[in-house]
Amino acid sequence: MFVKRIFVIFVQSGTELTFGHRINSSSGASVVAIDNKIEQAMDLVKSHLMYAVREEVEVLKEQIKELIEKNSQLEQENNLLKTLASPEQLAQFQAQLQTGSPPAAAQPPAQPASQGSGPTA
Repeated sequence: MFVKRIFVIFVQSGTELTFGHRINSSSGASVVAIDNKIEQAMDLVKSHLMYAVREEVEVLKEQIKELIEKNSQLEQENNLLKTLASPEQLAQFQAQLQTGSPPAAAQPPAQPASQGSGPTA
């Protein structure tokens, strides 16, 4: 709309336009024709922009849906891990979070000493 208004101001004042034509009051029909072409071009640009925006909105909605699902899965996994972790493991994890140190490599649980599995001295 802004371009159209500027163009109309140029046309009404008889100013020489960038494409080299001087428009005066006797050429009203050409003003209407040019005005219509500008309006059509602006409508075309608007429809292309609206299409692109709608397409982008759909892509973003799908990404949001996927992220919500992933977040839900991670929350469930986190809750499960919290219930399975020992108080010592939770305390160690909290300490690591506070110090900013990376978590230690996962160590297998300690195996109880086997009884009678070999010769004893």
